Amino acid sequence: MNDLGPYNPPQIPFHDIIHVDEDLIVANKQSGLLSVPGRGPEKQDCLIHRLQTEFPEASIVHRLDMQTSGVMVFARNKNAQSSLGRSFQNRDVDKNYQAWVLGCPRTQSGNIDLPLITDWPNRPRQKVDYETGKASSTDWHILKVEKDRTLLSLTPITGRSHQLRVHLAEIGHPIIGDPLYAPPEALNLAPRLLLHAYTLTLPHPTTGNSVTFTAALPF
Repeated sequence: MNDLGPYNPPQIPFHDIIHVDEDLIVANKQSGLLSVPGRGPEKQDCLIHRLQTEFPEASIVHRLDMQTSGVMVFARNKNAQSSLGRSFQNRDVDKNYQAWVLGCPRTQSGNIDLPLITDWPNRPRQKVDYETGKASSTDWHILKVEKDRTLLSLTPITGRSHQLRVHLAEIGHPIIGDPLYAPPEALNLAPRLLLHAYTLTLPHPTTGNSVTFTAALPF
């Protein structure tokens, strides 16, 4: 599967809902499914449209890359959308991802601080640019080590496009199965990008209480 190739989203499950209340819908997005519609009629099948067949009022709050799976939250009313939007903008949302990467880092944990910008001639790729790139920071620590790969816990401090994918590739540990940033030896180890949005913690729009949602690791 390639970000630039034919779009063949998984049909089962049609959607995977984790939680519903009067303000929120929390879903586990499948790898290969767009979060929102893409360009052209063939890319209208996406998670928000699937949810709207059951919850017509559902609206988008944030996105995941097409090939990334895991937790996404959607608003059910205007007040919830405004509240969630502020939470994301003010960085009051804690996100944790898990990913299998090629090789093993030399330390148990660390931080990647590399400025990113769109690689315009090669969109949708992003790249490191020390002159014009936007500040981008990722914390990581090792969860498990196997022969040729390591399972990492990833916490993005900023939310740049493709941030985790570019950061890990730049330090020599690309995410396995990444069609944009992994060399062939890492790309060919899996049929999908092995990156998953594992948990999402945010203030509930109505109560203000911190709530955490989790989607089990699918790989």
